[in-house]
Amino acid sequence: MTQTAPDSILARLDERLDALRRAKAAIHEVVVGQGEVVDQVLVALLAGGHVLVEGAPGMGKTLLVRTVADVFGLRMGRVQFTPDLMPADITGTLVLSPDERGVNRLEFMPGPIFAQLLLADEVNRATPKTQSALLEAMQEGTVTVAGEGRPLPRPFFVLATQNPIEQEGTYLLPEAQLDRFFFKVDVPFPDAGVLGRILAQTTGLHGVEARACLTAAELLEAQRTVRALPVSPDVVDTISRLIVSTQPSRPESGPEVRRFVRFGVSPRGAQTLVLAAKAQAMLAGRAHVSLTDVRAVLLPALRHRFQLNFEGVAEGVDKDALLTRLLDAQVK
Repeated sequence: MTQTAPDSILARLDERLDALRRAKAAIHEVVVGQGEVVDQVLVALLAGGHVLVEGAPGMGKTLLVRTVADVFGLRMGRVQFTPDLMPADITGTLVLSPDERGVNRLEFMPGPIFAQLLLADEVNRATPKTQSALLEAMQEGTVTVAGEGRPLPRPFFVLATQNPIEQEGTYLLPEAQLDRFFFKVDVPFPDAGVLGRILAQTTGLHGVEARACLTAAELLEAQRTVRALPVSPDVVDTISRLIVSTQPSRPESGPEVRRFVRFGVSPRGAQTLVLAAKAQAMLAGRAHVSLTDVRAVLLPALRHRFQLNFEGVAEGVDKDALLTRLLDAQVK
C-alpha cells in the first residue's frame, strides 16, 4: 500500500508548485542553457542535500550559484579553496575584541560557512584537513570552535566545484567524503546554438538580473513537502534491489558488477535516491513518485557512490552506462 502524506503538509502543494515554476523560470532567464544541470541543483536544494559540480572553468558554475541564491532569497557565502587555506578560514575563529569598557574579550568571528548557500570553489585544491572541516559541517549542520558547537543557519546548502582538467596541486576527495554529497553534477559544454545565446546575453550593455521568487522560510516548507510525498512499495523495492545489485559480493549482482566494481553503493545512496525522486516528482508537478522520477535522478545521485576496481578503470567502464543497465535490469 502506498504511503499516505499528511494532508496538512500537502494542502498547499499547488501553491508551492507555482512558486517553484516561477523560480525555475527566473533562473533560466539568467543561466542560458544547462537545463539539466539547473534541474539537478533544484532537486538537491528541495531535498536539502549538497552538490558537487564538476566542469571546466568558465562554464557558469558561479553564475548559477549566485542566481539560485538570489531567486530563493538565500544569504550567500563563497570560499576560494587554495592549498594554504586553513579550516578557521572557513569556520571562523575567536578574536580579541575590546568591550565598552575597553577590556579585551574573546569574541567569535564567524567564517563564510555561516551562510545559507555556500559556494566552495575548487574544493579539491584545499588540503584534506581543510576539506574535512567543510564536510563535517555539511554532515552535522554545526561548526565546533574552541570546543563550542555553533549551529549553521537553515536552510544550509553547499555547492562545491572541482575542475576535472587540472590534477597538479589538487587533493582528490576520498570516496567516503564524496558519499556525503547528495548529487554529483557534470556540467557539459554547450552546443553552438546555446553558446550563441550566451554570447548575445552576456556581451551587451545590459545583463539580466535574477529576481527573487521565494524566501528561505518558503524553501524550508517546500523541503518538508518533498519529504511528505508518498512512495509506493514497488518503487522502494526497485530501489532496494538496485542498490543491492551494485554490491560485488552479493549473489544478486551480475557478472559485470562482480568483474568491474570494487565497492557498491551505500545505504546512504538508497536514501538519496528516494529523496531525490520525491523532489523530482514535485518539480514535475506530481504528488507521488514513479520510476520515471527515479530514472531522472539516478546518475547524479549514484555516479560518485561506487568505485570501479583496477580492471574496470583499465577497461574504461562507463559508470553512468553501468548504472542505467542495472536499473533497467530491476524494472519489472
